[in-house]
Amino acid sequence: DVPVQKQVQVPMASRQQKFVDIPQVEIVDKFVDVPVQKQVHVPMITKVQKVVEVPQVEIVDQHVHVPVQKHVQVPMVTKVQKMVDVPQVEIVDSHVHIPVQKHRHVPMVTKVQRPVEVTVIETVEKIVDVPVVKQIEVPQIQTIEKVVEVPF
Repeated sequence: DVPVQKQVQVPMASRQQKFVDIPQVEIVDKFVDVPVQKQVHVPMITKVQKVVEVPQVEIVDQHVHVPVQKHVQVPMVTKVQKMVDVPQVEIVDSHVHIPVQKHRHVPMVTKVQRPVEVTVIETVEKIVDVPVVKQIEVPQIQTIEKVVEVPF
């Protein structure tokens, strides 16, 4: 840290002598021969008020912190220019199309063998003589019964 010096202006108070007239009291003693009484002359004091302006001096104490100065040897920094090759970076973007894979559940057909009972029909051919029935019309007789009520 480098110490910083700060200057603060502090007003100075100066004293001046001023002469003020103060009325003097004069005492006059008179001796009078009086047989028993003694008279003493009391001086008359008159008071006159005068307005005197007395400048007021305000003394303000300010505490100013004065830093302690330390001497430190600081090395001198010198700048030397040096040429440096900065490689240029080339950014190459290559866009690769990646197909989107969709997952679907596909039902699988599985073949399972099961034993099934099947009835076997055996056909045997046989010639059989079947008598032919002839139909003949036969007259039919209908009898109708009629009930009649006879009153009494």
